[in-house]
Amino acid sequence: MAQSAATPTAAVPAIAPISLKAIAPWAVFFGILMLVLLYFVGAEQGATSLISGTGVHEWVHDGRHLLGFPCH
Repeated sequence: MAQSAATPTAAVPAIAPISLKAIAPWAVFFGILMLVLLYFVGAEQGATSLISGTGVHEWVHDGRHLLGFPCH
């Protein structure tokens, strides 16, 4: 008959939870960053343009189509 050998299991260290106070500043930072990126992809070169010319439009042209923003 086949015998199964019991292998000793190593103790798995407990993962310390991350507090909300530690995550909140990073969440705010990335939230603001995402809003700025969304502005440049979706609204820049429109009525609220901050940068003149078509440079930003050309750099984010495919992103506009990917996100469903009409540009032409």
